[in-house]
Amino acid sequence: MDWVVGLGCSLIIAMAAYAKKSLSVSGAAAAVVVGTVMYVYGSLPWFGTLIVFFITSSLLSKWKQRRKAAVEQNYAKTGRRDAGQVVANGGIGMLLCLGNSIWPHPFWWAAYIGVMATVNADTWATEIGGLSQSQPRSIVSGRRVPAGTSGGITLLGLAASLVGGVVIGVSAWVLLSFQTDSDHSTAEGAVSWGSLLLLGACGGLAGSLIDSWLGAVCQVMYRCRECGKEIEKSLHCHSKAERIRGASWMTNDAVNMISSFLGGAVCIVLYLLV
Repeated sequence: MDWVVGLGCSLIIAMAAYAKKSLSVSGAAAAVVVGTVMYVYGSLPWFGTLIVFFITSSLLSKWKQRRKAAVEQNYAKTGRRDAGQVVANGGIGMLLCLGNSIWPHPFWWAAYIGVMATVNADTWATEIGGLSQSQPRSIVSGRRVPAGTSGGITLLGLAASLVGGVVIGVSAWVLLSFQTDSDHSTAEGAVSWGSLLLLGACGGLAGSLIDSWLGAVCQVMYRCRECGKEIEKSLHCHSKAERIRGASWMTNDAVNMISSFLGGAVCIVLYLLV
């Protein structure tokens, strides 16, 4: 029955997101797979936290979209998520969920909170920070950089990432309070509500900053041969752009996946300490 419910809920959410142009066809298919697995093997807290991330990030990507359009032209991908983005944001969380189903332990749940807090915090920082009136500064050099530059941060973006991480912690706590199946709640219940808030806030902020650093130092970047802009995608102004740094595989999706993994690792350390 869990498979039926999980598949049904995931299909409804994915189709609604596709209709609203928040997911592409491949993104919707990947979301159904990830969502179903999360519901079956992790139940409400795992599945629900994933949905909180997806809904809030999708709404923020549509918020003041016209104002953010100029900046988003430099990004490799925009608000309509494809399969690569879905896997980058939810793939590690799905593996953690499967790990917990095989060997239940609070480490899995703590790491999962860190992963989801990271992807949520990073999305909030990008979507809200992109509206900042102040010019971003490079996380590496501290110098002012053009809006939309990989690794550029603002105070508004940092505040947004902190709130985005806290939202994951609060959502996990609320969803866990509705969980009555002891088979699923043993490992998760070992993490207190106070720890969930701490993990969400610290894991999200740390993971978001790691994402910014990787974007500034390691992510593949290109320069448009026509307009001279530094961009994340290989095509711009209807022509092929020149690669100026980074390995071709170190795309924005790869950066997101690595940073979410490290955000989860931060939360495991925090869990051990507190």
